[in-house]
Amino acid sequence: MQLGAHESIAGGIFNAPYRGQQATCDTIQIFNKSNNQWKAKELKQDEVDQYFEALAETGITVACSHNSYLINIASPDPALEEKSFLSLKEEVERCNRLKIPNLVMHPGSHVGSGEEPGMDRIAHNIDRLFAALPDNTVNLCLETTAGQGSNLGCTFEQLAYIIDRVDNKAQMGVCLDTCHIFAAGYPITERADYLATVRHFDRTVGLDYLKVIHVNDSKKPFASRRDRHEHIGKGEIGLEAFRHLVNDRRLKKVFMVLETPKEADLKDDVKNLKLLRSLIKKPAKKKARR
Repeated sequence: MQLGAHESIAGGIFNAPYRGQQATCDTIQIFNKSNNQWKAKELKQDEVDQYFEALAETGITVACSHNSYLINIASPDPALEEKSFLSLKEEVERCNRLKIPNLVMHPGSHVGSGEEPGMDRIAHNIDRLFAALPDNTVNLCLETTAGQGSNLGCTFEQLAYIIDRVDNKAQMGVCLDTCHIFAAGYPITERADYLATVRHFDRTVGLDYLKVIHVNDSKKPFASRRDRHEHIGKGEIGLEAFRHLVNDRRLKKVFMVLETPKEADLKDDVKNLKLLRSLIKKPAKKKARR
């Protein structure tokens, strides 16, 4: 099981693995460009070379990149939809160049145009994306959302609807955010509820699509539809849910990444990761034969 956190690319994308090492990560999530700007700074070859050198030096893996918050390929506004499509395409191209296996994206917002039309636009634009990038090796991972406003992806059924309408399902994935699903109304604190929620996901979407888990507690109560992350065990979800998560053998190959609050010294990441690791049950020792 690879545990990690989202780490900053400030000063150059090659700095993120060193921050991950400082934070005791096995793996990291990054932005591959500024998350709140449309325009991307060119990735120069020397920066790319330094990035791969940093990965080799630290032994850190990059689980995923997270796309820009500006992108909305569900938009009913043709101009914004196209701008979003081109920005998403650029981010996938950058992930390919950096050999990042997964790009996590918020599915989008229908902005009053209706759920099905919004989801149809998402699927259509993903088909366009894969058609435009025939050599793509990156999984496009739809992230579960908390259900604020007209945001799509707050139910497992919505994710399944989108994936079902994409032609190239082999390069589709899902990122499950614990804070988001809790806020959207999926209980995970009690073991029975956790197991029922995972079964619901498996029946609806399929665990084979699950590539990344954002491991976050929630500042806001169950079914609040509000997305506010909290430190592990300090929020409304509580510690036991994360014990269930890190001991679920079905998820041992799924990247688990923190998006919890932190300062520049990364001590919060260290603390949260230490706590998560402490919840993992040690395998029972085999009795020696006499």
